[in-house]
Amino acid sequence: MDDDVLGYVNKSTYRVRTLKAIGRNVRIPKEIARDSGILQNHVSNVLRQLKDKGLVECLNPDVKKGRLYRLSEEGMDILDKLE
Repeated sequence: MDDDVLGYVNKSTYRVRTLKAIGRNVRIPKEIARDSGILQNHVSNVLRQLKDKGLVECLNPDVKKGRLYRLSEEGMDILDKLE
């Protein structure tokens, strides 16, 4: 399963850059966009994709602005393989 997910992430530079921008931190989309060089609206789409795959967790899904994201356990494993 890990290799499938790793392949999925590697197929998109946006997914790779988003994971690396989050890293071991808790980040808001604006910070992720700034650090990854990806437009914020694209970051939101990528975060949704990564969340659907179980690689990213939203810590406060009930708020509209300032959502906090971090990598899940599996997301950390994938990040380690990317680095």
